[in-house]
Amino acid sequence: MTHRTPRRLVAAAALTTSLALLAACGGGTSDPAAGEAASPAPPTAATAAASTTAADAFPVTVASGQLPDTTDIEIAERPDSVVSISPTATEMLFAVGAGEQVVAVDAFSYYPEEAPVTDLSGFEPNLEAILAYEPDLVLTSGDPGDLESGLAAAGVPTLLLPAAVDLEETYDQLRRIGAATGNSEGAEAVVADMSERIDAAVAEAGGAGEGLTYYHELDPSFFTASGDTFIGEVYGLFGLENIADATGEAYPQLSQEFVVEADPDVVFVTSGDFSATPEEIASRPGWAGITAVENDDVVVVDSDVASRWGPRTADFAESVAESLTEVTAGAAAG
Repeated sequence: MTHRTPRRLVAAAALTTSLALLAACGGGTSDPAAGEAASPAPPTAATAAASTTAADAFPVTVASGQLPDTTDIEIAERPDSVVSISPTATEMLFAVGAGEQVVAVDAFSYYPEEAPVTDLSGFEPNLEAILAYEPDLVLTSGDPGDLESGLAAAGVPTLLLPAAVDLEETYDQLRRIGAATGNSEGAEAVVADMSERIDAAVAEAGGAGEGLTYYHELDPSFFTASGDTFIGEVYGLFGLENIADATGEAYPQLSQEFVVEADPDVVFVTSGDFSATPEEIASRPGWAGITAVENDDVVVVDSDVASRWGPRTADFAESVAESLTEVTAGAAAG
């Protein structure tokens, strides 16, 4: 079974690779493995604010940073000039109902279509360019070049939302964005919808992934996401076992020999101009004998949907469920 997805923009591939490198190298965020091992964090101020049914009241205090190591920021008034230089934060903003408050987003924030895309960079942010939009709130997934301190000096609060380590942190970030923008009810609605859809997708798969091993390829240099990531958690909900877990890293770089020896039952490869196709994977030395290749179980997944820890994570879960249904159907037919 081979799924073909149209090759996407170079930007999508670059974003996926950057996510892997960011997490693998630390990228200024907490160690993903440590984050997974930690006990569930207590409700943040943002979470508490988001649970109310009344209209959001300002000022509001919101947790910024990666759980559990966060700092509180205060937002004095409901922001009406929001700048996002994080594609995931952009998707979250529009999902919770804050789209009309967003005045500018970075060059990679091309979803949803109505997002006001600019040439702003999240990798090398230009403080002067960001301030030109007169923001009263800036959202980012990292703090390269002391962005936060520069914005603070200009009196602009910065909400830092690094790559989530699991689904609970994804939900928490949605609630934080809801509280920060005065859209708490919208955030709760998104969280409820995501949770229901993901549970439904797992139920639909009916245990099809139980006992199967997999390899998730982020790029052709064999960077991958292990089970200690939000990507891996989604696969784990279906009972799939990640071959990269043996490395003890969140986003390790494997070798061809490692993958061949692990012999995964399913290979998931992200789409993108620099990503390998199922045909290219099958032509790699030694890969023709891998169970996934022999059974034609190389599955293409949308790089943006799989790598962004926002509301489309539910889409990712549904695509995994569909793929596993076809994998087991093919096995039964064979």
